[in-house]
Amino acid sequence: MTSPLTVSAAPPAAVRWTPRLWGTLLVLCAAMFLDALDVSMVGVALPSIASDLHLSTSTLQWVVSGYILGYGGLLLLGGRAADLLGRRQVFLVALGVFAFASLLGGIVDSGPLLIASRFVKGLSAAFTAPAGLSIITTTFPEGPLRNRALSIYTTCGATGYSMGLVFSGLLTEASWRFTMLLPAPVALLALLVGMRLLPRTERERGRGGYDVPGAVLGTASMLLLVFTVVQAPEAGWASARTVLSFLGAAALLAVFVAVERRSASPLVRLGVLRSGPQVRAQLGALTFIGSYMGFQFLVTLYMQQVLGWSALHTALAFLPAGALVALSATKVGAVIDRFGTARLIVLGFVMLAAGYVLFLRIDLHPVYAAVILPTMLLVGAGFALTFPSLNVQATNGVDEHEQGMVSGLLNTSVQVGGAVFLAVVTAVITAHAPEKATPQAVLDSYRPGLVVVAVIAVAGLLLSLPGLRRSRPARSVVVARSAVKEAAEPVALRD
Repeated sequence: MTSPLTVSAAPPAAVRWTPRLWGTLLVLCAAMFLDALDVSMVGVALPSIASDLHLSTSTLQWVVSGYILGYGGLLLLGGRAADLLGRRQVFLVALGVFAFASLLGGIVDSGPLLIASRFVKGLSAAFTAPAGLSIITTTFPEGPLRNRALSIYTTCGATGYSMGLVFSGLLTEASWRFTMLLPAPVALLALLVGMRLLPRTERERGRGGYDVPGAVLGTASMLLLVFTVVQAPEAGWASARTVLSFLGAAALLAVFVAVERRSASPLVRLGVLRSGPQVRAQLGALTFIGSYMGFQFLVTLYMQQVLGWSALHTALAFLPAGALVALSATKVGAVIDRFGTARLIVLGFVMLAAGYVLFLRIDLHPVYAAVILPTMLLVGAGFALTFPSLNVQATNGVDEHEQGMVSGLLNTSVQVGGAVFLAVVTAVITAHAPEKATPQAVLDSYRPGLVVVAVIAVAGLLLSLPGLRRSRPARSVVVARSAVKEAAEPVALRD
């Protein structure tokens, strides 16, 4: 990684965005958008899938869980593979696999094949996500240029999360198969453009090999943890199977840590977690996505099962949040430059928690503009500020050869947080499920889950507050040349 030198600030004109840079970023954003979209888009289509393929409820959950299992379980390996095998190569191969699995998922005629295609898509996303993020952090020099690129990139991911239900509602009106097929042409187009525009990177040399034991243990521990969490609501949190699975995951994780401490080329260099900002970014991602996924799940149930809204009506209710996130894409980077990541993460969590608390006012006859819309706007604004800031904070100050590793670690926090806290919220509302399912009784059973969602967001806020004490005045630095020649001029950046 290049060493910065303190100098007086250069004028904004020193930062040049060429068509090639925009094209590179657009390819990476497309993959990030599709990765996030697939997490949330399938939800509204599940009833149609169950009816068409004659799937039981227990089998149907694996249409969602299969993607999360592949994605969350292999992210650490995906991040390290990007560093070792070359970020461009890993990204393009995984994107091709993603396109093929999307096509397969749209034409299958059996539940097991659909679940298998979802698992393969999750697996490929586990490689595209950290590779794409590390391409950005090694292509755009640290500071305003990278902050702007990361804000656009992560906002595309946030838009994918928040707009997934909108697209799903629209497409399911025609056929659930379109929700599976939609990513295929987009991924294929991104692949073709990426082959021409993405900067070529060399494989990492001289850093001690592939750490096969760490890769096996890290992947196994994440797979077992995610599998246990997604199965716990059905098997029972206190069941012998769940308890033993958690103990097994903990044991594998302990052995993984021991191996990493002794490895010459660890899958995850544990020293990176001695950084306070890094730890806060990882915990912030865990609680941020965890609270949002639980909220999205509950709101979908409330609108469709309690209010009786259609899939399209439900999708449109989420539209203001998604639109707000999308419109902020090109602006958040400048806000990060001015105020720093710590302040924006705290403010974002405040907005999220406030939105979740406001949603507790829901009843059987809500006035959308007075009850639901304020929550959607607060959640959208919180998402737009928090998600890009977490990514910037996690990747700043990290050596180039470890960008893939840190990116994989952050995405693991995102996926594990979503899986764990969604399962917790599901368990809470299941425990309060009424014997007589009247609309009011069902609504009352959802409120404890909403409280848990708000508590998770408040926990994220409390974990982020120490970052405010460590904020320092900005100083200007010069970072050496980017991996893309068009961005090669020295750029004035803020620390």
